[in-house]
This record gives sequence, structure tokens and C-alpha cells, in this order.
Amino acid sequence: MDNLVAVSLMALVVGALAVLIIVLKSILGPKSTSPLKEEPFETGEKPFRIVHSRIPIHFYLVALLFVLFDVELVFLFPWAIVLREIGWNAFIAMALFMGLLFETLVYAWKKGVLSWK
Repeated sequence: MDNLVAVSLMALVVGALAVLIIVLKSILGPKSTSPLKEEPFETGEKPFRIVHSRIPIHFYLVALLFVLFDVELVFLFPWAIVLREIGWNAFIAMALFMGLLFETLVYAWKKGVLSWK
């Protein structure tokens, strides 16, 4: 129960700080705009042109695969650290998880998501 109180208190403090920062920014922040401020900013250079075309779906697929395998590492590192303490059931569960991820990688490879054209 003490952990729940601590987490609730932390969430309340963080929420209050976020609201405070947003309110202070709207009160104290600059409010002037100019045509120069409204222009798109690309690496400190003026853009050649404003592109109104669509981004190919391939970029989104690669980004989703990156997020998928990045989240896998979030689970894999703590599991590897405590593997001896949690036993064979956790090993089997992680093996199934890794198998599903490997199957996802093979599927993406066969569909051509990883081939850059």
C-alpha cells in the first residue's frame, strides 16, 4: 500500500509541475510572430521548396519495425540480468517471445520491407 501512495504522490507532483510549466510558458513566453518565424526550419538553411507530396509507406514500416525491436530490448535486458533467479518458466516464455519476434522479422523480410529500393 505504501508503494501505491508513493506512486500516486509522484504522479500528482509530476502532473502539477507539467501544468505549472505550461501556465508559466503561456504567461512569460514571447508572443510576437513574424513572417520569418513562420517559415519552416531545416538545419539552419532556407528550404528549397515546400514539399506537399506524401511520404512512402516504406518509411513507416521501417520505423514500426525499429520500434518493435527496440521495445524487445527493453524486455530482454532485465530478463537476462535476473535469468538465474526466475527459472525455466521465464526462459520458456522469453523463448516464445523471441520466436514471435523472429517470425515477425522473417515475415517482413519476405514481404520486402527491409529491401531499400
